[in-house]
Amino acid sequence: MSIHICSRCGHEEHIFGDGGGEQMCRDYDTEFLGALPLELSIRELTDAGTPTVVGAPDSRAASIYRAIARRLAVKVAERARDLSARFPNIVVQNT
Repeated sequence: MSIHICSRCGHEEHIFGDGGGEQMCRDYDTEFLGALPLELSIRELTDAGTPTVVGAPDSRAASIYRAIARRLAVKVAERARDLSARFPNIVVQNT
């Protein structure tokens, strides 16, 4: 799990333990993309319908969201795609 960040003093605490997300990814042979902090501002912004990267673009949480999005975009772009089934067969015949 991620960490709790106190909104008053900034103290960081692993209230659910440390490294659980990373361990789960190892157990399921998948890549760990990142962890968001348990931060009150994330809940408040999203409850209001405002993405964190819009409502608090310079925040630590927004920076983490962007980093996760970049990692995910790279993973999607790296996937091999076979689009041959989407196109008809083209046959050239000499007559």
